[in-house]
Amino acid sequence: MFYRKSEPAPPPAVETKKPTNNQAETNRAPAPVTASGGLLSRGVSIKGIVKFRNELLIDGEVEGEINSTGSLTVGEHASIKAKITAKSVKVKGTVQGNIVASERCELQAGCTLKGDIEAPRLVVDENASFLGSAKVATGK
Repeated sequence: MFYRKSEPAPPPAVETKKPTNNQAETNRAPAPVTASGGLLSRGVSIKGIVKFRNELLIDGEVEGEINSTGSLTVGEHASIKAKITAKSVKVKGTVQGNIVASERCELQAGCTLKGDIEAPRLVVDENASFLGSAKVATGK
């Protein structure tokens, strides 16, 4: 406020307006809820090898190979052309390729699978489309 003539005057305070919680929420889309897992959203296209450890939801396109020690969910908008190897696989979209699940494979209503399944547990909804063979047996 007070200054000597030899000292320059301090710059005027600039007031920055922070957005309120309501403004911040309206400016961004809500994040999908995935329990500490990853997401390949609709519109994403990958060619090659996809590897992950825990959980992954794919709602885009993958061509190649998917390898995991965790759980894979193929979303209802997904189009997969790959060999899938994972602990658990849940299919809601379209898959062309074989699935090897070390624990469980689930084909939900509306999905399409063209390929073979190998898993100790298999769940197939009556409205799922499955063209291939299934080997359901424990590894004992």
